[in-house]
Amino acid sequence: MKRSAINALIRSAETCFRDHQWFLPPDPRWDVTDFGLGDWTRHGLVLVNLAEEPEYCEKLMYARKNMVTPAHCHRKKKEDIICRWGELAVQVWSGPPGEPSEDPFTVPVNHEPVSVRSGETLALPAGSRVTLVPGIYHAFYPTSPEAIIGEVSTANDDTHDNIFVNPEVGRYPGIEEDEPALRRLLSES
Repeated sequence: MKRSAINALIRSAETCFRDHQWFLPPDPRWDVTDFGLGDWTRHGLVLVNLAEEPEYCEKLMYARKNMVTPAHCHRKKKEDIICRWGELAVQVWSGPPGEPSEDPFTVPVNHEPVSVRSGETLALPAGSRVTLVPGIYHAFYPTSPEAIIGEVSTANDDTHDNIFVNPEVGRYPGIEEDEPALRRLLSES
């Protein structure tokens, strides 16, 4: 991923956060990814780690329409994905996508159990959240031009806890240095 694209996405995220009154802490920890797939316009996400504690973490994320976070699940992490501003689609599966599953399963949406079928997409307007437990596969993307997305979860381990359906997905991008870094990324710490 080119550093110029990373810088541009950080600038867009900062503008969107500021315009919608989401204030970042001093010296936030930034993370920008194309999931190693080489096309951040189709598979990309900007993340800011707000809290990183042994028991829990909180992130604020930014994505543009058509930027998909690829299907994955977690071994241990339980998380709430929250649409903070805009509109968000969250697709869920009870097991790996593509494996047959006829039975509905339940996911909490705004703390209320909702019965869904594998592959179903939940529409989350601003303020809504879905709670995902380990083993529930999910992908998400804005349906609005931009979205601010929150995550509150148990302890986060992006290196070992993510199980992506596509084996080509890499959590952190390779970076092509074509201009100076605007912000230092989490993967560069």
